[in-house]
Amino acid sequence: MVETNKHDEAIEQFYTLDASMQENQDEPRVGRDGLVARERKVLSNARSVFSKCIYPFFINEDFVVIRWHFHFEWKDGTRNDMEEIAYQQWKNELIHREQFFYDPKQRNKI
Repeated sequence: MVETNKHDEAIEQFYTLDASMQENQDEPRVGRDGLVARERKVLSNARSVFSKCIYPFFINEDFVVIRWHFHFEWKDGTRNDMEEIAYQQWKNELIHREQFFYDPKQRNKI
């Protein structure tokens, strides 16, 4: 779903109600509904998004590590590329905790 840019729908379908997301060392955001709302807000500012999983990904019991590449074209005419590592903890077939690791300089728009 992420590779088809349905980021918000993926959160709705594959995250626990009390899921958390954390970017680098920031405070985690908790609660699936809030995570979905934030994702929709970010996506609403984008003209287009390209999302690609960089294989391989790694699975060990309830832990998953995925490397992502994103290309954003924003409505204000700027763009940026980001690569990040997503570290996930699953619970009952759903993502319960997720932390992203990336260089914050990638957020700078060109």
